[in-house]
Amino acid sequence: MKVGMLWFDGDLKINLGVRIERAAIYYRDKYGRPPNLCIIHPSTAGEDPPRSVIGVDVRTSAAVQPDHFWLGIKEWTEAPCDMLPSTL
Repeated sequence: MKVGMLWFDGDLKINLGVRIERAAIYYRDKYGRPPNLCIIHPSTAGEDPPRSVIGVDVRTSAAVQPDHFWLGIKEWTEAPCDMLPSTL
């Protein structure tokens, strides 16, 4: 993903899947097409994060701040997100 939308959701009372779904719905409404990738911080992911939520692949990277969700369209030639440098 080269361009995406950064979404903050600090509501820790809500399930992670629901938080990702809210962000994905907002993205779809704003940009006219649904995202297919969401990158989150490992601490946001927790012990057993979902691999996919409503068709959006969920990946982790330390380059994303905790409780932020980076959504966009996955480029098929990209390396896995956990291989991204943590100093972006």
